[in-house]
Amino acid sequence: MSTETGVPLRRRSTSLNGYHSNDVSFDGTVPLMENNIVKKTDDGYANGGGKASFMTWTARDAIYVARVHWIPCVFAVGVLFFMGVEYTLQMIPARSEPFDIGFVVTRSLNRVLANSPGLNTVLAALNTVFVGMQTTYIVWTWLMEGRPRATISACFMFTCRGILGYSTQLPLPQEFLGSGVDFPVGNVSFFLFYSGHVAGSMIASLDMRRMQRLRLAMLFDILNVLQSIRLLGTRGHYTIDLAVGVGAGILFDSLAGKYEEMMSKR
Repeated sequence: MSTETGVPLRRRSTSLNGYHSNDVSFDGTVPLMENNIVKKTDDGYANGGGKASFMTWTARDAIYVARVHWIPCVFAVGVLFFMGVEYTLQMIPARSEPFDIGFVVTRSLNRVLANSPGLNTVLAALNTVFVGMQTTYIVWTWLMEGRPRATISACFMFTCRGILGYSTQLPLPQEFLGSGVDFPVGNVSFFLFYSGHVAGSMIASLDMRRMQRLRLAMLFDILNVLQSIRLLGTRGHYTIDLAVGVGAGILFDSLAGKYEEMMSKR
């Protein structure tokens, strides 16, 4: 007999009385994970028998899902909302500047930095120091602590950033405010998509959390938010570059962890 296991989204009946227990035992404790697993046998719909899953749903199931699994429900509403936005949105003309909501929010900051080159230089220098902090920590974990995961993550991340950045070269925003002390230092060219600043900071922060260096991780997260605001204000990155940078840091940290697991099995 073949079986499939999965975590149920909806309420189940207990084996004791056949009524919904909301996954709480009679003594008020939450059952073990094994008791929360639904097993579908050969009699199930997937094997040609029984009813389709949705035909067994009840109103109580719907209420349970909305109450307990409200996060997926919120995202489901988001899918419907942005489907309406996408299909009714007027596309940006080919010869126009890209629309970026981050640029709209930081318009006043851009004007301040444009009128104060000295302030722009100071903030750029501080941001470069922060990049140095990220790099130092990531390399330190490998060379001094013997934990290569963060370094492997950074290698994965920057290589993929180079491939994607070269494959789709976005135009430099017209209001871009460069600085000779900004990283990469010297007003050299750089890839816009995606932000290595943000992704590198995420990789370092995730490693700090694994090692229970929570205060240092919180500091890096705050500095990461501040550098993101500055990058939008100087038009050094589009909003999508920063958002994907966060996702890239999380993704490549996870892939580096899977790589370590794979190599340890060998």
